[in-house]
Amino acid sequence: MNAGPVSAPFSFRLLSRDPSTAARRGRITTPHGTIETPAFMPVGTAGAVKAMTPEDLVGLGYEMILGNTYHLALRPGEEVVRRLGGLHRFMHWERPILTDSGGYQILSQAERRTFSEDGVVFRSHLDGSLLEMTPERSMRIQEALGSDIVMAFDDCAPLPSDRGRLEAAVGRTARWARRCLDSFRRDGRALFGIVQGGDDPDLRARSVAAITALGFDGYAIGGVSVGESAERSRAAVAFTAPLLPEDRPRYLMGMGTPADLVEMVALGCDLFDCVLPTRNARNGMLYTSTGRLQIKRREFLEDPGPVDPSCGCPVCRSYSRAYLRHLYVSGEILSMRLNTLHNLHLYADLMGRARAAIEAGEYAAFLRDFRSRWQEGTGGEEAEGERERPPI
Repeated sequence: MNAGPVSAPFSFRLLSRDPSTAARRGRITTPHGTIETPAFMPVGTAGAVKAMTPEDLVGLGYEMILGNTYHLALRPGEEVVRRLGGLHRFMHWERPILTDSGGYQILSQAERRTFSEDGVVFRSHLDGSLLEMTPERSMRIQEALGSDIVMAFDDCAPLPSDRGRLEAAVGRTARWARRCLDSFRRDGRALFGIVQGGDDPDLRARSVAAITALGFDGYAIGGVSVGESAERSRAAVAFTAPLLPEDRPRYLMGMGTPADLVEMVALGCDLFDCVLPTRNARNGMLYTSTGRLQIKRREFLEDPGPVDPSCGCPVCRSYSRAYLRHLYVSGEILSMRLNTLHNLHLYADLMGRARAAIEAGEYAAFLRDFRSRWQEGTGGEEAEGERERPPI
């Protein structure tokens, strides 16, 4: 467990590999503690994981969370956070923090931004004021926040995009990556480069070559789950992950149903983040060991059972489906909290079991078992918006 700051510089150690898949078991060390991988990071965009306290997250076993450069720079402002002791102290989270560069949030403002070689000019979603983000500016903001893992500023093209747009994003991302490295202050923290290229294998390979040649501390697979199907997302990851250096962490950005996680671990990814477990919880969708459950459905009006009989989370131990449905349809704030607690417990437990399966050399069997149970209980269409990374 992670007891607090250890003042150690960033490092990554690959502990074991599964013999039948590309799944990896590793350990990341940062100035604020260690992360056992593969690992999922709850998203705390504005310095808070919605409906959760830091104590909740520690209790669930999370070792790192994600914050966002764009949102925190707008409100309360990175200098405010710096003066108050950095993001760790500001939000009372002593464990590691990874900060997104803000590139994806700016991408989502298609009608409010203009690209140039220098950076992106865009309008604030808060008040419409004109702002600029450059690689150097992103590095300065993340330095002020004091995150343990900093993301390079990239050009994340949406899908579908024509080859010209994807090719421009690959080139611009590589040039901006060099500028991020040149302006990054190495003080024990890590800087990760991001691979782009959409769903074009040639461009993906070109981006991997350009970004890995720069020598980052870790590498992220970007530009997936930005409008394409699940099959195309997974194909892009399957092609990209084996091209990345084995001795550096591999971070898959913004893709994260439970099924995504177990499949992407099998392909060799180490870190994940996504808003789905928290956002879907607030909208009444709960993840279980066999699929998804919409708690607002009338069939649960008098259901005395737990959300998931095989789940050991505090919600499943103490509350019925009937009560959780009542909270949701009544608009009670407690609904958001309990639903989120359950979903995040499931994600943490899933990653813990994945790590154990890799250590035992049995990840292929773990994956087969998950697939059989998940398919059995899923049924129907995926929830609205589930396949897309959410915008601002």
